[in-house]
Amino acid sequence: MDRTTTTRAAIRPPAATTAGPSARRGAGPAPPPHPPRVPGAPPATPAALRERAVRVLRANWTGASTVPSRALYPHQWSWDSAFIAIGSRHLSPLRAQLELETLLAAQWADGRVPHIVFNPAVPLDAYFPSPDFWRSTTAGRAAGAPQAVQTSGIVQPPVHALAAWLVHLADPGLSRARSFLPRLHPRLAAWHRHLLRHRDLGGAGLAAVVHPWEQGMDNSPCWDGPLSRVPPARPHSYRRADLDHGSPQDRPTDLDYGRYVRLAAEYRDGGYGTGGYGTGGFGFAVEDPAFNALLIASEHALARITRELGAPATARHDRAERLTRVLVERLWDGEGGIFRCRDLLAGGPERGGAGSAGGGGALVDERGVTGLIPLVVPGLPRGVVDDLVRTARGPHFELGGRVRLVPSHDLLSPAFDPRRYWRGPAWFNTNWLLERGLRLHGAREHADALRAALLDTAVASDFAEYVDPYTGDGCGARGFSWSAALALDLGVAAEGDLDVGRDMGRDVSAGGSAGGSAGVTKSWSKTVSRDTTAGPGSDEGARND
Repeated sequence: MDRTTTTRAAIRPPAATTAGPSARRGAGPAPPPHPPRVPGAPPATPAALRERAVRVLRANWTGASTVPSRALYPHQWSWDSAFIAIGSRHLSPLRAQLELETLLAAQWADGRVPHIVFNPAVPLDAYFPSPDFWRSTTAGRAAGAPQAVQTSGIVQPPVHALAAWLVHLADPGLSRARSFLPRLHPRLAAWHRHLLRHRDLGGAGLAAVVHPWEQGMDNSPCWDGPLSRVPPARPHSYRRADLDHGSPQDRPTDLDYGRYVRLAAEYRDGGYGTGGYGTGGFGFAVEDPAFNALLIASEHALARITRELGAPATARHDRAERLTRVLVERLWDGEGGIFRCRDLLAGGPERGGAGSAGGGGALVDERGVTGLIPLVVPGLPRGVVDDLVRTARGPHFELGGRVRLVPSHDLLSPAFDPRRYWRGPAWFNTNWLLERGLRLHGAREHADALRAALLDTAVASDFAEYVDPYTGDGCGARGFSWSAALALDLGVAAEGDLDVGRDMGRDVSAGGSAGGSAGVTKSWSKTVSRDTTAGPGSDEGARND
């Protein structure tokens, strides 16, 4: 998610940025089972959890959108905003709607939703890669980049239609009064169309990512093989701002970072895909299970949005089911009991590799949490679901075992590191997705336990960006927006027992009410007042195009 870069501390110093040196690096014996709680730390009450989460979201609200962290990430990020909207709908459905509207107002004419929308008030040297690196208004002109706002040129996982549907369910009356879904529907449809048409690099129907930042798990060991073919950028051609705020041992290596910069610069110089993919030395194209699972879940959500607007949705449901079949055919490893990434450039030309993004490629050996996230897909074959749950509970991820939260990478891999970004730490968004997937497919006991652990860890870590999976110690930024938002969402679910099947899997009739969501939101508002305005300096009408 391009969390490898940070801002200058001078903007606003963080309360904390790291939690000390790593206690365990790489492979080796696992630590002893963790105690059920930090000694002396009582569970946070629902009221305390929600009040603290709301405080974070209000502090990070800019009047039109929410920054992930005031000190470290002062712009708007794409999938962050989707997760933030899912949580903030319980605080203010209007604010949640504005969150998504602001992001989609920066959509490119070719349908892509950029992974960063830059705040022009932030100095250029405060963040890297900055707007002058991406040059969206010039380098992206042929792809239809907006001229009134500067953005990055890559994308992030498509959670947005799912978020829009959940935001609608929070207050259908407000949503309909503001024509929220009619205004977002064409933008969401164009976004999905872009991925299905322009990113089907393997020719089988799945969307491919062309940069590790697009998949969101920046330095996952799943990328080590695909990245190994990419020559790094010259060391002195850029400055790593992230090392101002954290130990090098907790961040991607200089070699990996140089490769990220090289990939982004070549993509930019090629017109952001207008000249085609997999040509001219471009060296990264991967079909990722989490990215495509979220596309499928959002296709189902977009079908519900379509039907809410009074149009037939059969074609969208059929497309989602077809993508589900292809996901299993292309990325499922039945022997390993997990979905794997497919490196489209691996192998020789006959396999679609070495300079061509088309064809079969090869599955990546590493097991990442990305391979468990397809649990969020409705209609996944029962045998696949059962195997995924077994894998999540087994020695590679230890759901319900010695870890507090499911790690981002295989605990038994030599590449596992409990504190180095996506090479092992646990993240709240991936655990939120797993919780919903488990609940969707009837694994209620496991979902309940994961939800309790996630809520406990979120509060104990002060809503950290990510945590050590064994100890729960917070890493990265504190007061991180999606950690607070998703804890808020799970807190509502714990009190109201929301129907995840209705939200993500089973059909509901057009015009269905918010049901439990609206009721629980109202009960929470007794102690946390809900916003009724767009925020200081906002112009609601200007964003409702």
